[in-house]
Order: sequence, then C-alpha cells, then structure tokens
Amino acid sequence: MTDNNTSNNTNMPDFGEGLRKIFLAGVGALAATAEKGQEIVNNLVARGELTVEQGKKLNSELAHKASEKTSGLKEQAQEATQTVRDAAAGIKDQVQQNVKSMVGADDDNAAAPADNTPVDPANAGSTK
Repeated sequence: MTDNNTSNNTNMPDFGEGLRKIFLAGVGALAATAEKGQEIVNNLVARGELTVEQGKKLNSELAHKASEKTSGLKEQAQEATQTVRDAAAGIKDQVQQNVKSMVGADDDNAAAPADNTPVDPANAGSTK
C-alpha cells in the first residue's frame, strides 16, 4: 500500500510549489511595477525641471528683447522731439521776421496822415 501512495504522489502535481511560483511572480510583478513607476516619476520630474529651466530662459530672452525695443523707442522719441523743436524754432524765426516786416510796413503807413473822419454807424456800409 505504500507503493500505491508514492505512485499517486508522482502523478499529482505539487500544488504547494505552484502556489509558491504564483506568489513569487506576483512579488516580481510588484517589484517591476515599482521600478517602472519610479522611473516614470523620475522622468516626469526631469521633464518638469527642464520645462522650468526653459521657461526661465525664455523669460530672460523676452525681457532682453523688450529692453532692446524700449531703448530703441526712446532713441526714436528723442530724435522726433529734437525734430519738432527744430521745426518750432524755424517757425518762430519766420514769425519774428514776418512781424518785423509788418511792423516796418506799419511804420511806413504811420508817416502818411490818417483820415480821422468820424464814421456814422448808420452809414458805415455806404461809400461816399
């Protein structure tokens, strides 16, 4: 009878060994998942840091370009202001010359006697 029991054991699979293998496969899967998860987290952190660095660099470049534009616009504004001042000075000189020539013409007219005849408002529109 003992022989019968040993022959039955060789034909039946060892369920304990199967369960052990399934358990170890589960532990291996968890370990692989944890490693892969850690790798993904590290990758995301690196990408985030890279994105932050790129953002800082882009911000710095934009600030530099804005500064260049601002200084260029300041120079253009100064040039335009100087042009307006020059034009105003030229107009002022022309006005002064016109005033002098008109004053000189009035002096010539002042030498001639003026007609001091009183004007009647009722006849102001009629000619003599």
